[in-house]
Amino acid sequence: MQRKGGSRRGLPGADADLVSATFRGTMTKLTQWLWGLALLGSAWAALTMGALGLELPLPCREVLWPLPAYLLVSAGCYALGTVGYRVATFHDCEDAARELQSQILEARADLTRRGLHF
Repeated sequence: MQRKGGSRRGLPGADADLVSATFRGTMTKLTQWLWGLALLGSAWAALTMGALGLELPLPCREVLWPLPAYLLVSAGCYALGTVGYRVATFHDCEDAARELQSQILEARADLTRRGLHF
């Protein structure tokens, strides 16, 4: 049974709906990406700040600090490559283009008959 002004869990209003939607198994793609970034970010922060008590060797620490920048540049290169590939392999619809051209010619002829001159 629902409580007045909240949900079954007793959380106030919109927060309860957000928590309920998150744990119901209907995560949006944005929510999945944000959870993944939060997990990666917290693991990175724990390793770089020494919160786990691990004493990483110097070469590992030197690679670990700029890792978010490397990942961001890599994601940008992947996105650019994907867009470039999709543009390069875009299929032209020649039949649809011919049909559209014939419809344009028909429309021009119809408008010319009605008194509009191009």
